[in-house]
Amino acid sequence: MKKSIKTLLLASLFIAIGCKQNEQATSESTSEPTEVSSGGQENVVDETSVPNIVQTAVGSKDHTTLVAAVKAAGLVTSLSNAGPFTVFAPTNAAFDKLPAGTVEGLLKPEKKGDLENILGYHTYVGTLKIEYMNDGQEFDMVYGGKVKITKKGDKTFVNGSEIVASIPTGNGIIHVIGDVLLPK
Repeated sequence: MKKSIKTLLLASLFIAIGCKQNEQATSESTSEPTEVSSGGQENVVDETSVPNIVQTAVGSKDHTTLVAAVKAAGLVTSLSNAGPFTVFAPTNAAFDKLPAGTVEGLLKPEKKGDLENILGYHTYVGTLKIEYMNDGQEFDMVYGGKVKITKKGDKTFVNGSEIVASIPTGNGIIHVIGDVLLPK
């Protein structure tokens, strides 16, 4: 059951990212007929609702590496679904801290399983708001493993990485962090 939820989450995230690209491609085309796309929540175009996790990430210049990873892992659909989800979202700078070639290697099709595991370790099923997190709490993540919350004054950390911003979305919350969380 847990594996199914994880897979669904990851697939949703990738589909949502793919939809955003499809929207851009459609708007750029002028005289060519457009193809009707079937699919899940990620294909819904809605100008009035709060953007979901994937739509929000796609709109962030600081999360282009994360968006590319979500697409490569096929998680757009999963992370576009109703949720709620909490995503600890590493910035591009966080991915830059990894050893040279790590990101490029993980984006290869043969590493999709590893990438899904890493992204699943950044995703929690449910909404974890900072004000409800307590020092020492642990949460089970989508692809196994637990993350630990630490409080130091008014700062909150997940596995030692400070949560520098929290962004509510239509299907959960994104907590921006400065490190890539690696499953233990």
